[in-house]
Amino acid sequence: MKAITTTLVFFFFGCIGFKANAQFYKDMSVGLNAGIYIYQGDLTPERLGSFRTLQPGFSFFAKKPINHFLAARIHISIAKLKGDDSRYTTPAYRQQRNFYFTTPVKEFSAQLVWNILGKNYEDYGIMPYIFSGAGLSLISTKKDYSRMDTSIFSKTSDVPAALAIDMARGTPRTVLSVPVGIGAEYPISGRFSVNIETSYRFIFTDYLDGFSQSANPKRQDHYHSTSAGLIYKFGVKEKGVGCPVVKL
Repeated sequence: MKAITTTLVFFFFGCIGFKANAQFYKDMSVGLNAGIYIYQGDLTPERLGSFRTLQPGFSFFAKKPINHFLAARIHISIAKLKGDDSRYTTPAYRQQRNFYFTTPVKEFSAQLVWNILGKNYEDYGIMPYIFSGAGLSLISTKKDYSRMDTSIFSKTSDVPAALAIDMARGTPRTVLSVPVGIGAEYPISGRFSVNIETSYRFIFTDYLDGFSQSANPKRQDHYHSTSAGLIYKFGVKEKGVGCPVVKL
């Protein structure tokens, strides 16, 4: 009798644990996106960033609804950024200055996602959303100024002295990032959805590209991305022996 009682107790509390775990994962989703990453900074005259040096990247996220409108999301991105003065003919000094940089980017962020239509628990129709959060971007900038036309930027100009300041300063390995973006999700089944989103990263450094004083110290560097992908939503599958119903 004691053995039977012990077995029932373990079975009962095991079912409670299983149900609690299943409920936690019930509306959680994970996604995988791929897209383009665009550098915005001193080595491009374009206000929206250097589309001539766009780079590939991908991201993974896990999202858990808080209520019908809000969800918490953990987001990881792995990409690359690049800037190249030589890709621009105007203004003419860019061809002569000829600065260049490249860096891998590994970004980790925690975000809040607002489902504008309050459809976090639904699986039909388009679902526009906006998001923001905070995170860290790990970079390893490799800059190149060896192509600079020294006959134009001679020792009598300000650039060599400013470049010496940039070389002494170095580049950060970790920068704080604040992603802000907008997107849309569209369910294609009870479990799968497709999405597309654009995310702009505010970062608080002018040395993402390795150049500041020798380029434009008044303009901070940033980057943004546009990506699309596939989302899988977890659910509760009723299989096997169910838990007993306890009436008090």
